[in-house]
Amino acid sequence: MGERSYGIDPAVIDSLATQIKSVVDEGHELAIVVGGGNIFRGLSASANGMDRATGDYIGMLATVMNALALQDGLERAEVESRVMSAIEMRAVAEPYIRLRAVRHLEKGRVVIFAGGTGNPYFTTDTTAALRACEIGAQAVMKATGVDGVYDKDPKKYDDAVKYDELSYIEVLQQGLGVMDATAVTLCMDNDLPILVFNMQKDGNILRAFRAEPVGTIVRGSVS
Repeated sequence: MGERSYGIDPAVIDSLATQIKSVVDEGHELAIVVGGGNIFRGLSASANGMDRATGDYIGMLATVMNALALQDGLERAEVESRVMSAIEMRAVAEPYIRLRAVRHLEKGRVVIFAGGTGNPYFTTDTTAALRACEIGAQAVMKATGVDGVYDKDPKKYDDAVKYDELSYIEVLQQGLGVMDATAVTLCMDNDLPILVFNMQKDGNILRAFRAEPVGTIVRGSVS
């Protein structure tokens, strides 16, 4: 969305594509889960009277639009990619099949997961955790607009303290909002680390893949 109040900012797509290309050029395998909040939020629509399941399905369709926009940016950056949707729409995306996704990654393609889980009541966070577990990812990297997890909103409080490391239990007990509880629990059950970092800072995606200190890491125990 960038600086816009709605929709897709092509400049943001180009910036993301450039950062993702630098990751692919170093030989890393990368799968991306996109949300649709810049176009439609099912939970907000539900709060205003729309049926929750209907709102969630509309939101899932919005993620497909974002996925196609990102794919276009990647292709223009000469990065081979595939969009895989949990909701079948073969004219614009491949249906999500786990082993096919793994094969795409092995061939150096960026896989963009769209359509959420294909079911209402599940968030983008949960989709990311689920897909990461399914494809055997080494970590879930949550790209946000802040440079990690804080004890309170750093945009509202000057004295907010940033965490370098947290355990899953600390996140759940303190309600820190890293990801929703279902996603965090899924990662905890599968010992899958979560890295929260600022994707708006140029080069941060590559720094994260290089395991440089960026953002906040959530894992089983804090060293």
